Amino acid sequence: MTAVGPRPSAASPGALASPPPAARTRRPAAPLVTSPLRSRGVVMALPDVVDPVPAAPEPPRQRGLLPLLLFANAAMLAVYMGVGSVLLPLQIAAIDPDNKVALLGLIGGISSIFATAFNPIAGALSDRSGRRSPWILGGAVAALAALAFLGSVSTALLVGIGWCLVQATMNVYQAAVTAIVPDRIPAARRGTASALVGLGLPIGGTVGVLVASQTADHLRTGYLVFGAIVAGAALLLTTFCRDLPRPESAPAGAAVAAGAARPKGGGLAAFLSALGNHDFRWAFIGRALMVLGYFSVVGYQLYILDDHIALPAGLTPPAAMAILTPVSMVAMAVSTVLGGLLSDRLNRRKVFVGVSAALAGLVMAVPVVSPTWTGMLVFSALNGLAFGCFMAVDTALVTLVLPRAEDAARDMGVLNIANAGPQVVAPFVASAIVTGLGGYTPLFLAGGALSLIGALAILPIRSVR
Repeated sequence: MTAVGPRPSAASPGALASPPPAARTRRPAAPLVTSPLRSRGVVMALPDVVDPVPAAPEPPRQRGLLPLLLFANAAMLAVYMGVGSVLLPLQIAAIDPDNKVALLGLIGGISSIFATAFNPIAGALSDRSGRRSPWILGGAVAALAALAFLGSVSTALLVGIGWCLVQATMNVYQAAVTAIVPDRIPAARRGTASALVGLGLPIGGTVGVLVASQTADHLRTGYLVFGAIVAGAALLLTTFCRDLPRPESAPAGAAVAAGAARPKGGGLAAFLSALGNHDFRWAFIGRALMVLGYFSVVGYQLYILDDHIALPAGLTPPAAMAILTPVSMVAMAVSTVLGGLLSDRLNRRKVFVGVSAALAGLVMAVPVVSPTWTGMLVFSALNGLAFGCFMAVDTALVTLVLPRAEDAARDMGVLNIANAGPQVVAPFVASAIVTGLGGYTPLFLAGGALSLIGALAILPIRSVR
């Protein structure tokens, strides 16, 4: 799956109008008392630091935006979880049961190229066009067609082609949807908004796995249902929350200053220039490691239940998934909301992100010590708590380490590689571990190690407390 909880990816529309050129700007001192509604990504007061993102007027409010964004993200996560965790593994196992682990890894590894390429490219094109709706609706309709194709094929080669098409089209949709939070939500409300939108993962993940488990014997129907869900979500969002008009061009002096600040060089160097920013780079590394550790295990959960865990009599792996996923997602919903609200109230982000990533790494030992149904229930609950808090607070954190407002969607597209890439590379990594090291115990240990290293990667971030 490529999905991990919600990920904002663009600057406020008003941010394109730069202030008069100035060599340096000073941040005001941080207040001693913070409101619970302060953004979770408020920059710590530092003297004599150049602010990379100029201040922008607050965007106008759109009624019903957050519920529609929640639905759009939930639909996206339903596709990633339902298809990537249940339908696709079942389809591959039906085609070649003896080589299912290797095939799933190979198809996931190849599709990672499409996911990691299309997300930032679509983000950059969306920035250039100044619009989000055409990319959201176009990506969703194309995903519907790709899912219909995937459900109609019966060979490993065509399954691989179909999944690559789904990854490409869903990442076009994802790049534009994740741009809307920083586009249209004021910074002071972004922490709460990120927590609310972050509920798309537990809601979408639960619905996705439940739908997939109910259609496990009718794969074509299941794929069509998921395509209809994402197309319907895109239609609602683009109909009731239309694109905001872009501001007029910046004054000539500001444009010159902005141009001078842009990285020189073209093509790939300019595209990846955001990784030269210290905090952006460490946010990228931490997110990528955490997501890779999580999805290396979750993406293989159906096979883990089938081959590694002693299930109660009469409980099939798809039915077990339909129980474990709601357990994990309810825990994730609780920690998403509590993590967002507490980090706002305390005006602290790094401690929540680091502790939750460390917890996600430690709980990977539970199925190793107890490879039983009870052990999997405990693991699912604790893993959901950890991952939900991480994604909620980390999402708010990364929105304020973007180097430039004018290139926000492009740079968030680069950051979204840390979301999309690991989710589709994870099956390839998991396949190599399971087949090369002999079983699923090394897979749990490797996933835990990746999450623990991801927790350490948060420490060097300087501009957010």
